Amino acid sequence: MGRGAGWYSYDWLDNRRKISAWHIVSWIPEPRLGDATTIGYLRHLNTGWSVAWWLDGGNFLGSLARMVTCYDIHAEGQGTRLISRISADAAGPVSHIALLAFRAIDSIMARRQLTGLSDRVEYCQEGHASLRDPEPGDRDQYQLYEILYANGDRAGVAGKEGGAKWRQSAIRDGMLEDGKSKSGIDAESGAI
Repeated sequence: MGRGAGWYSYDWLDNRRKISAWHIVSWIPEPRLGDATTIGYLRHLNTGWSVAWWLDGGNFLGSLARMVTCYDIHAEGQGTRLISRISADAAGPVSHIALLAFRAIDSIMARRQLTGLSDRVEYCQEGHASLRDPEPGDRDQYQLYEILYANGDRAGVAGKEGGAKWRQSAIRDGMLEDGKSKSGIDAESGAI
């Protein structure tokens, strides 16, 4: 989610008209703690099963907001179920109004995101040989908002929507050590 392949929601609104990918994008690295994008940084990872993004202090409708966005996959019958959970709080004089607006907007966007993902899974399961959207390798083909990967790579449009802010938050919270991923790769330049 938001790691370079898009958001799978209402792309015309959520992704500024960039169409989310309909396949697994070849150049996106495996998720790692400290990956940062517009919804915060990746703070929890159970590979293949769950991820959680943490945003600590974003501005939403004049309120200071914190948010955790979790995605869990569970086996169900012969298939799987994807569960999306978002928890948020806010502070400020209009925080109660901001939270009500967030709940209304996010419920609409999250529902579309889950149906967008379901559509893509079904498309891939049908065995389509040709891709609906061939990859030219452009790092902003599917996602406008910047993603800063823990390994130092980037995607999206540089400087768009706070990826650098959440990178600094990941460093401050110990997910990345002084701008370096825990594997020893410099998180800003990609150098070892």
